[in-house]
Amino acid sequence: MENFNLAFLNALHLLVSLDSEILQYAWRSVYIALISTTLVIVVTLPMGILIAENNFRFKRAIIIVLNTLMSLPTVLIGLVVYSFIGRMGIFGSFKLLFTIPGIIIGEVILIFPLVLSLVIAALSRDNTQITKTAKALGASQLQTFLILIKESRYAILSSIIAAFGRVIGEVGIATIIGGNAEKYTRTLTTSIVLNINMGYFDYALAIGIVLLTLSLIVNLFMQLLQGSKR
Repeated sequence: MENFNLAFLNALHLLVSLDSEILQYAWRSVYIALISTTLVIVVTLPMGILIAENNFRFKRAIIIVLNTLMSLPTVLIGLVVYSFIGRMGIFGSFKLLFTIPGIIIGEVILIFPLVLSLVIAALSRDNTQITKTAKALGASQLQTFLILIKESRYAILSSIIAAFGRVIGEVGIATIIGGNAEKYTRTLTTSIVLNINMGYFDYALAIGIVLLTLSLIVNLFMQLLQGSKR
C-alpha cells in the first residue's frame, strides 16, 4: 500500500510537472495507436462490408479464423514480424527493425483480426433491409457503402476504441520490434517494463497510472464524440 501511495504521488508529480520524458513516451504511444488504428479501419471497413453483405462458401471459415487470430500472443506476432524485417529477413533491406514504422506494422497485424471481426459483426446486424432499400431507391455502391457505415457507426466506433486500447497498452510487439530505444522507440508500456527490471517499482507504477489516465482521457473523448453524433 505504501508503494502504491508513493507511485500515486509520483504519477501526480509527472502529470503536473509535464515531465519531458513521460510526455515523449506518451506522445509516441498515442501516435503509434492512432496510426495503427487508422490504417486498419481504412482497410477493414470495405472488407467488412464485402464479407458481411455476401454469402460465399468460406465465409464461416474466415470468421472462425479471424476469431482465432484475435487471441494470438503479442510476443508471437513480434517474433514473426522480427523474422521478416530483421537484418536477415525478406524485408531486411527496408531497415524497419527498431523503428516506429516497424512497431506500427506489428500493431496493425495485431488489431486487424479484432477490428475486422467487430466490423463484420456490426454490419451483419439487421442491415439486409437497409441495403435492399438503398438499392431499390437507386443508390450506387458507394452510396450504399456510406449508408451502411452511417447506420453502424456506433458499433464501428466501439471497434475503434477497442483497437486503440489494445495498441496503447501493448508491450510485446513494442519491445521486440522497437527495442525500447530511448528517444526513438520507447513507449509508456516498454518504459514500465524497463523500470521494473531496474527495480524502480514505484516509478514504473507511476508511469502505469499515467498510462491509465491517458487511456481514460482518450476513451472519454471517444464517448463524447459518440454521444454528440446521436
